[in-house]
Amino acid sequence: MDLDAIREYSALHAKPNGLVLQYGTAGFRTKAEHLDHVMFRMGLLAVLRSKQTKSTIGVMVTASHNPEEDNGVKLVDPLGEMLAPSWEEHATCLANAEEHEMPRMLMDISVKAAVNLQQDAFVVIGRDTRPSSKKLSQSVIDGVTVLEGQFHDYGLLTTPQLHYMVYCRNTSGQYGKATIEGYYEKLSKAFMELTKQAFCSGDEYRSLKVDCANGIGALKLREMEHYISQGLAVQLFNDGTKGKLNHLCGADFVKSHQKPPQGMEMKSNERCCSFDGDADRIVYYYLDVDGHFHLIDGDKIATLISSFLKELLLEIGESLNIGVVQTAYANGSSTRYLEEVMKVPVYCTKTGVKHLHHKAQEFDIGVYFEANGHGTVLFSKAAETKIKLAKELEDKKREAAKMLENVIDLFNQAAGDAISDMLVIEAILILKGLTVQQWDALYTDLPNRQLKVKVADRQVISTTDAERQVVTPPGLQEAINDLVKKYKLSRAFVRPSGTEDIVRVYAEADSQENADSLAHAVSLAVFQLAGGVGETPQPGF
Repeated sequence: MDLDAIREYSALHAKPNGLVLQYGTAGFRTKAEHLDHVMFRMGLLAVLRSKQTKSTIGVMVTASHNPEEDNGVKLVDPLGEMLAPSWEEHATCLANAEEHEMPRMLMDISVKAAVNLQQDAFVVIGRDTRPSSKKLSQSVIDGVTVLEGQFHDYGLLTTPQLHYMVYCRNTSGQYGKATIEGYYEKLSKAFMELTKQAFCSGDEYRSLKVDCANGIGALKLREMEHYISQGLAVQLFNDGTKGKLNHLCGADFVKSHQKPPQGMEMKSNERCCSFDGDADRIVYYYLDVDGHFHLIDGDKIATLISSFLKELLLEIGESLNIGVVQTAYANGSSTRYLEEVMKVPVYCTKTGVKHLHHKAQEFDIGVYFEANGHGTVLFSKAAETKIKLAKELEDKKREAAKMLENVIDLFNQAAGDAISDMLVIEAILILKGLTVQQWDALYTDLPNRQLKVKVADRQVISTTDAERQVVTPPGLQEAINDLVKKYKLSRAFVRPSGTEDIVRVYAEADSQENADSLAHAVSLAVFQLAGGVGETPQPGF
């Protein structure tokens, strides 16, 4: 390790005074102008992680659904998964170290993590379409090269595509080819195979309007269009030619505002969907004949997918265990439908993809989606083997097994992927002959409301039971319990934000009026008992 070279390069990527950042589920995110030193240091860290794991590591420059002025970075571990928790700590320490501490910090990490500094390192880099992303990814490359790591810069990619590249490279191509063409070919082949048997009357199922959040999803879906055009015609909106990234559009906007994105021309009963800025989330929606907006979020996506998988498993007669993993934000109606109608077991974890992903790995087939539309399906090696063997069975079972194999290929098992999820959903709707309205009618969401309360210190709130119960401050959970008792079919919970001093409030009840009323009452309780700052929460939304 050439400490003099590191000092010299580090001075070119100086840390602003007083800036403290925390590596969370989404990596680092803040205003783009504050990130140059972080990018350089994550280049360094990626090399150490690569040497330690003897594997390719990914670095993605993106701030996902955040405004265009922000940016961020996250590291991708060898099988396309999120960075190991102990290395998240290393990332935070390294990002916050003062200039003179840098060489010692790198040596400390190397010792603590038993990194063989003689080992070769390889890092792959991707970035989104933000104006700041190209320069910031060059800072990552500076960090990689000063530690004499090898790298491949993929340039513009969706976040899930980078996860895919890392997974492919570390499985010697068994998962797929580590090129953008390899990604398109793998997904499109599985989609076309899966849908070729489907009887489809006219083109109504085969056309889809996609809001690309003025982000990277537009570029990549446009590149992929000709691979899938025989099975699906996609019409792109908010494609980045004029609007700002994530501004009044994208999955996060549609989900939180419960209304269509700007720039989308919608007719009644047309299937529409939105990606977020880095194309790792997707939500669907439509307008009914009366012009009312209907959102189909991650809960309904998980329901459609798990129901379909369960039917195929019944056809091949395999007793593989399937589980759906949700967070406390999942609508109560979806949980009831899955458990009581579909007889699929449902498990609840803390908010954050890493918790869902980890739990989903416990099943032969683990389905996880957050309500915000981020999710995928994981298949264990045992499940893949049993499905392969089922292809030797009689005709009907063989067909079901073939379909399951194509579903396995269609899911990006390394990460939630809006493009991959979109193709799975479209294939299921085609195969089952479902309209978007029939899908929506599987169950009716309970009305709900989400609010934020500003507090002096978010750490005064601690939770348990997958964030559904408050432990501290004293008296808050009792206050929530008393409020919930006043409404039918109701529940409410609060949890601290992972990144800012706010507390998030969720409430659901039998009517929108009651959900709003409960959310406001819980917000007041948080404000009073957990050190609220600024204006007292007001009713009315």
